[in-house]
Amino acid sequence: MDTQSLKAFLAVAGHRSFSAAGEDLHLTQSAVSKRIQMLEQQIGVTLFDRHNRTISLTEAGHNLLPRARAILDLVTDTELHLVNMEGEVSGYLSLATSHHIGLHRLPPVLREFVQRYPSAQLNLEFMGSERAYQAVTLRQVELALTTLEESDAEDVEQIPLWQDTMVCVCAPDHRLVQLEQVTLEDLASTPAILPQPDTITYRLVDEAFRERGLTLNAPMPTNYLETIKMMVSVGMGWSLLPQNMVDGQLHTLVWPGTSPIRHLGLIHLKHRTLSNAARAMIELLNDH
Repeated sequence: MDTQSLKAFLAVAGHRSFSAAGEDLHLTQSAVSKRIQMLEQQIGVTLFDRHNRTISLTEAGHNLLPRARAILDLVTDTELHLVNMEGEVSGYLSLATSHHIGLHRLPPVLREFVQRYPSAQLNLEFMGSERAYQAVTLRQVELALTTLEESDAEDVEQIPLWQDTMVCVCAPDHRLVQLEQVTLEDLASTPAILPQPDTITYRLVDEAFRERGLTLNAPMPTNYLETIKMMVSVGMGWSLLPQNMVDGQLHTLVWPGTSPIRHLGLIHLKHRTLSNAARAMIELLNDH
């Protein structure tokens, strides 16, 4: 079996979409389709049932899924093991990060990495927390810096590095400032400017509201915390932001309950052979 066809198979199976798989693999949808057709011809079975606008794995596809992962894992780990024997920090390191970590936590680490290891090629991708976990699991990136899940993931190693105390903020002239004590009911009736629903930060806030039988009103989600800060500062709504982002443009509200804390850190596959470049990056992150 061709490893590129197996990678296309895993991407399509993960996304249930040829177009989304193509975006991940930087291929056209037709190129992904051809790789799947080639794989199906090689093994003589149909791997996907094509519906009008959706696809699903056949029984043969379900049976191939864990074996395809095992084959690609073995190939990748073997290549890395042989390269690592030389001891040189070189080659390709794919690193995913959130925009906030990339802007506020990562620059000194990246600066030292590129100065110390000029032979290493670093590819940096920005993505939200849920997408980062998926990218690590699918081996699309080797390392990711993101908001950590509260519970340990089965196949993913989580290394805490930083934590953010989140504070509730609004514009200094927002009507919420006039309230003697802000309640969740007050916040539920006011537009919130929050990250996308597939982020851990959003889920932290949403859970607090659901526990009280309330629904968040978040009509304009964005994963750029700097954009959220700007939108809040001009009076478009309230938000929860890391305490170190709060300045004179924002008014801090007393959060009704225990202030949420999000833990930031590094994730990678537990049973994946890490490249020398990845090990060097982890060492630098721990030092900083």
